[in-house]
Amino acid sequence: MMTGTQGPRREQPNAEVNMAGPGEQQPDQTTAHLRCFGWRPAVPFRQRLFQLVFSTGLNCISILIILINCIIQGNFQPCIEDHLLQDILVCFVFVYFLVEMLIKVTALGLTVYLQHNWHKFDVFILCGELLDFSLKALGFHMEICYVLTPLRLFSRVDEMRKLVSMLLGILPMLGNVLILYAFVVYIFGLVGVQLWAGDLRYRCFLGEDIATLYNRSLSPYYVSLPGERAPFICSVEKTGMRHCWDIPPLHENGNTCLLAAPQQNPTGPLGANVSGCVNWNAYYNVCLSDGQNPNLGSINFDNIGYAWIAVFQAVSLEGWTDIMYYVMDSYSYWSCIYFIILTILGSFIVMNTCAVVIATHYSEATEDDAGEPLPGTLSLNMVWTTLRNWLVQLYSSLCNKWSSSDSRSSATPSKPFQKKLEVIVTGQIFNRVIMAAIFLNILCMAVEHHNQPLLMTMALQICNTVFAALFVLEMILKQLAFRWAYFEDWSNVFDFAIVIISLWELGAQSDSKLSVIRAFRALRLGKLVHFLPYLQRQLLVLKRTMVEAAMLCWLLFFGIYLFGILGMHLFGCKIESSGPDFSSNIDDMVDNRKNFDTLLWSMVTVFQVLTQEDWNFVLYNTMASISAWATVYFVAVIILGKNVLLNILVGIVVESFQNQPEEVFPPPESGSATLNPDDPSGTSLGPSNSESSSGQMQSIQVEEAAVTQMDQDHGSMGWMRKMQRWCKDHEDWSLYLLSPQNWWRRFCTKVVSHKNFDMIIQIFIMINCVTIAWERPSIQPDSMERRHLDLISHVLSVIFLLEMLIKISALGLVFGKGSYCHSLWNIIDGLLVITSLADICVELMSSGTNSSLDILKILRLLRTFRPLRMVKRTPKLKLAVEALLASVKPMGNIILICGIFIFFYSLLGLQLFKGKFFHCVGGNITRVLNKSDCLDANYQWVKKEYNFDNLIQAAISVFVMYSKDGWVNLMYDGLDAVGVDQQPQPNYNLWMLLYFISFILMSFLLLDMFIGVMVDTFHKCQREQRTVKEIETDTESEHEEVTYFLNYSWLRLKILNLCRNESMECFITAIIIVSLLLMGVEHYEQPESVRQFLEWVFYVITFVLVLEVVLKIIAFGLVRFLKVGWNVLDVFIVLISVISVVLSQFKISDNMPIKPSIFRVMRVLRLAQVLKTTKMKVLLKTITRTLYQVGNLGLLFMFFFLIYAALGVELFGKLECSEDFPCLGLHRHTNFENFGVALLTLYKVSTGDNWSGILKDTMRECRVGDSNCPSYLFWASPIFFTTFVITVQFVLVNLVVAAIMQALEDSTEEVKNDRLRLVPPVIVQHQPIQVNSEESG
Repeated sequence: MMTGTQGPRREQPNAEVNMAGPGEQQPDQTTAHLRCFGWRPAVPFRQRLFQLVFSTGLNCISILIILINCIIQGNFQPCIEDHLLQDILVCFVFVYFLVEMLIKVTALGLTVYLQHNWHKFDVFILCGELLDFSLKALGFHMEICYVLTPLRLFSRVDEMRKLVSMLLGILPMLGNVLILYAFVVYIFGLVGVQLWAGDLRYRCFLGEDIATLYNRSLSPYYVSLPGERAPFICSVEKTGMRHCWDIPPLHENGNTCLLAAPQQNPTGPLGANVSGCVNWNAYYNVCLSDGQNPNLGSINFDNIGYAWIAVFQAVSLEGWTDIMYYVMDSYSYWSCIYFIILTILGSFIVMNTCAVVIATHYSEATEDDAGEPLPGTLSLNMVWTTLRNWLVQLYSSLCNKWSSSDSRSSATPSKPFQKKLEVIVTGQIFNRVIMAAIFLNILCMAVEHHNQPLLMTMALQICNTVFAALFVLEMILKQLAFRWAYFEDWSNVFDFAIVIISLWELGAQSDSKLSVIRAFRALRLGKLVHFLPYLQRQLLVLKRTMVEAAMLCWLLFFGIYLFGILGMHLFGCKIESSGPDFSSNIDDMVDNRKNFDTLLWSMVTVFQVLTQEDWNFVLYNTMASISAWATVYFVAVIILGKNVLLNILVGIVVESFQNQPEEVFPPPESGSATLNPDDPSGTSLGPSNSESSSGQMQSIQVEEAAVTQMDQDHGSMGWMRKMQRWCKDHEDWSLYLLSPQNWWRRFCTKVVSHKNFDMIIQIFIMINCVTIAWERPSIQPDSMERRHLDLISHVLSVIFLLEMLIKISALGLVFGKGSYCHSLWNIIDGLLVITSLADICVELMSSGTNSSLDILKILRLLRTFRPLRMVKRTPKLKLAVEALLASVKPMGNIILICGIFIFFYSLLGLQLFKGKFFHCVGGNITRVLNKSDCLDANYQWVKKEYNFDNLIQAAISVFVMYSKDGWVNLMYDGLDAVGVDQQPQPNYNLWMLLYFISFILMSFLLLDMFIGVMVDTFHKCQREQRTVKEIETDTESEHEEVTYFLNYSWLRLKILNLCRNESMECFITAIIIVSLLLMGVEHYEQPESVRQFLEWVFYVITFVLVLEVVLKIIAFGLVRFLKVGWNVLDVFIVLISVISVVLSQFKISDNMPIKPSIFRVMRVLRLAQVLKTTKMKVLLKTITRTLYQVGNLGLLFMFFFLIYAALGVELFGKLECSEDFPCLGLHRHTNFENFGVALLTLYKVSTGDNWSGILKDTMRECRVGDSNCPSYLFWASPIFFTTFVITVQFVLVNLVVAAIMQALEDSTEEVKNDRLRLVPPVIVQHQPIQVNSEESG
């Protein structure tokens, strides 16, 4: 028996070495806990199970079963009741993994098996599946755990296990961020319930029984559009922006109805007279709260649950302005402040803090993870390496075989020819010719457009044939030169594939879909990056990021698949498509694709929710069809997918930038400093420097000799020499006219150097900014307001001209040290002054309406750039602008990479969709198949606003998709496109999903590249500007505190000990939490008993808080108590609570603009003091520091918003929406009619909420004679919005992310230093007092 037990142990000494994961207990066969079912470890049957468990074969079979299970789940059809075959396969999968678990338990023992968390997870899934089977037998179809069965793949693929383990490692810190996020959502939800409960239900009802009195079928309340896409919400308060008297007149058959009901004349003609029909809308004059909440009842603040939904949607920045406009209509215009603060704090700060936490902890988590794979797990990298090595060996053996046969069959004279050919194809001339051909080929593809001339089409076909022949010749020459080594380079393999497909396309002799492959030739321009080293480094970072993000993409796909399957089980065939689809502006076909009925559209819908494009419309339809609890599913998708998984990509990008190689400087050339070891200082000017200096002296002597000889030979040219000497002698003269001793120049110098000069000029600049903000197109040309504004503008232009002339007189214009033009800011000031004078001259000279100088009135737009003069005179703004300019070089390279990416996809879109984005607009279009059918039916053949008919239109469409706004509708248009002059058909070509989804995935990566660049640049600027400040502790103050406390009376000491007791702090915390929970109970139309109960609870809590503050003031003294910031917050909260009680008791609240109950929410700020854990303290310090940084960055934001708002008013202020020009983005709240509304509109654009609709409305084609629509809008609008989106969305917002990352690092370091500086409390022997001034709150 002894030999039998020891033999196997000697044969397999390492059989169980890798049984446990890194850092876990290694199993030992001699231990007692390895017994299982009475078998000892050395039993032969159990030894065979050991070999099976620790081999990769079992895991390969398990992975195969998991993939089969995924296929089974993917074939699930929720619209069909019978799933017999699927149920059988599911039972088989369950039995297999049950047997697998029994095998592992038998081999390892139950204790060792359960030591691993992944094994526990397998047991949990098995128990969940068993629970699903039990519930199904009882008639409950809850297959939630069954959907989670593919998660077994995590523990069996090593790369996925590492990534998931990293996520679990950062879960504690990430959990704190999510708690903080829930805290913010709860606060704003409470504020919304207190302010607007029931306000969104107000509608304009009929004032009398009109329907019965006049026998008319009328809606009980006014409905603006079917389905209430834009509901008419009225206000009973004067502060609201919409009232029942604002309802527009009724329109019937193109006529405007103006008659009252008693004056109805049914026999009179109603055709031509605009007032010949009854305006029934005039009788909707009673505003009542009996209507339905907007968006099928999904958006309201009636209770805390729906308030959470509205706040969460606002934080996601999708459709948040619609909610804001509803509240502004029903309550007040100033409600926009609530939503602006919510989006800044919730989205730009808290959500970006989540991204920063994941990014900063990504590298730490990857370093902590041990690289050893778990026993039996499958490594995809190892599989790929093995497969690649096998292919390389196979290829090498084939090449050697063919090379040997070629060498035996070929003649010896071919070797010199091959060497010459190799020299030719590797030479610069050959490569430059090929690059020029690629560039010309891309240019030929770029000039293609819809409805191009036939001659141009033929010329482009000839060019395509020529270029294809040239590339075939290149491929043949390279293959002759390199033989089989040609295929060792991946770029050559790529070129080979493109050439073969091009030949295939030419052989087809038709407009084949293979023509899109020609666009891939543009990727060959990547070889040009060798001439741009910095751009090459950015591309290397991009390449390294793509390699590291490969497994993340698989994990993302796996997550989309899981949520898609879960959505099919929860919502499959349950979302009603008969109702109006909120996302469709044309027809109801789009609604059929936002569902969970099939795996494809379920995954597409989940991907759409991840991008947060129109996800709120999917939410509305789901809530209306199923339940409000469906929100939990969408919140989980956004938090886990968007805020967690996609933010890992931010961490990968930031780590790639931090680990990028440093700049390699070129070797020192002539004229540079060189190291000299004999020089004691270590550096000296080498021979190159001395040679260059001697060369300069010789050149000067030669020039002087040449000038002297010229003067002697040509006496007539002597005046030039005199002129040069005179200019050199008068170099310090201003304009070569005013000497330094000139009285006027001395006077100007004294004025410029005066300490109040810049301040006075800054005051005039601010006045100028105010006048620019006051401008609006609605000002009449002959009005007094217009005259005053023009007069002020002219006076300010004269003042700025005088300022420029005085500075030029004092400093000089161009020549001389410190001249006016030596400063870039002075040049900007001068250009603005000159353009202002030119504007005045044009205005004076073009008095007639048909003057030829009217075209020069565009100079008026340049007035909007006058706020640029503020930059020089505002130090913080100037510092921020200079820091932004410092990032121009790296940011320019990223923009160039993104531009190439957009250009490439524009070429692809041009080849795929050219001329296909047209559709028929009319009545019944079900039988319309093409353009001729549409025109024969007297319908309109209309081109979609975003299309791919030419490269410029394609680039605009691709850029809109790049910003993640409107890409879903563009994708639907691409899927429906049939052909040129063909009517679109729903889902005609589903393969086009690859084009759109691949673009969105790449855009995620490139958008994160902006974050990486801004973080890297911001850190460099911080390191240059940071000053280290040492914090010194004052021990004497602590001694004074001890002495002060020792003089207390016994009663005051008892109060002091009570206030220092942790139990009291816990009691106050519990009181605040109970208060907040009770506030969450409040809801619309609550019973009177509930209201009175909550009111008395509020009084009691207010009394407790007042008592706490009074006791602490008695204990610590008023001065010492107010030294701590948290105590000041406590006093503020108590005062607000007392004011709320007074206002409610004395009935003063009726005359106040806001409800006094809002003051109760202020006590939620006390919870911030409760969050004293180390990690939460780090986050709070991070938020505080970020708010301070955002305050500085706010100047930069406001600067850009000021310029673009003034420019937008000048460009788009006169645009109006009508039946001829229906607007998709502009309306009464979103426009550029005045400066204030323009600011709010630009903030909406900066958040990316339907800015593509605004761009559509401003790119309209103007009618002949329409003075309100300038002809230059078609090209000015894309430039305006594109530059704004790039500057604000891609640069400045990501600068906030960089500030958060820096603040998180500083806060973490500060908290560590605080813990190191903590001094043990001084214990007074005769009094139990802990002396710590920071704990007095």
